[in-house]
Amino acid sequence: MRVFVTGGTGLIGSAVVAELLANGHTVLALARSDASAQAIEAAGAEPLRGGLSDLDVLRAGAAQADGVIHLAFDHDFSSADAVARAVAQEGAALAALGEELVGSDRPLVTVAGTPLVSGRASTEADPVATEGPIGGRGRTVKSILGLTSRGVRSSAIRLPRTVHNQGHGGFAGMLTDIARRTGVAGYPGDGEQRWPAVHALDAAVLFRLVLEQAEAGTSWHAVADEGDKVRDIVTVIGRRLGLPVESVPAETFGPLGQFFASDQPSSSVHTRQTLGWEPKHPGLLEDLENIQP
Repeated sequence: MRVFVTGGTGLIGSAVVAELLANGHTVLALARSDASAQAIEAAGAEPLRGGLSDLDVLRAGAAQADGVIHLAFDHDFSSADAVARAVAQEGAALAALGEELVGSDRPLVTVAGTPLVSGRASTEADPVATEGPIGGRGRTVKSILGLTSRGVRSSAIRLPRTVHNQGHGGFAGMLTDIARRTGVAGYPGDGEQRWPAVHALDAAVLFRLVLEQAEAGTSWHAVADEGDKVRDIVTVIGRRLGLPVESVPAETFGPLGQFFASDQPSSSVHTRQTLGWEPKHPGLLEDLENIQP
């Protein structure tokens, strides 16, 4: 299968590209810079120059492919306005990709976040949030899944708040960056809240399986660790960086403070049983031991 991938040089995307190539697929990957194009070529894929806002380029990429995996997102969480711009940009990009695939029965795999459900681990049957600072992403995903009625084999992989590799990535990576900047390994509240996680290499396998096998209109959970306590995560970060570990105000984490403070465990039982996906790489707490002081 020839697969068009957006976000193919990121932490997750680079793993997805490698997984696809290792399993006999060819890859056309969006490249917004010369450096990205070189990285894509070095990985064995073909670059397509353009960014997420270049809708004609996105349509051209989808038109050349047997399937599409969308991963690109502007991870600027510096302000609520920046988050809103990133969400709007992604919505327009996905709409363009989806329209290009209408009537083709080709797969379109996009991403969402695992839902927050009070009192229990979320499952694949729970709806994604469509309100709040990133509710626009949930509305976009619902729209893309709705394209099944128009001949698109669309599906969504819900990623946990931390997708990691070698101690980098996701909310845990943001905690590490904030700790380096502030001199304190901080957690919001009492740190008892739980975050799900998955290794990027395990997530990449799930993207391939969903591309190849998933029925139209389905959602899947890329969850390996159902929920690590944030205080435990930060304890490893503090020890690796030689910094004090303590509770800090949620405002420390900017517009994502409310998400950082929430308890959000998640299950992937249905995904594992249905697709035969089984994570094999280190869990988050073990992987964080790779953080360099």
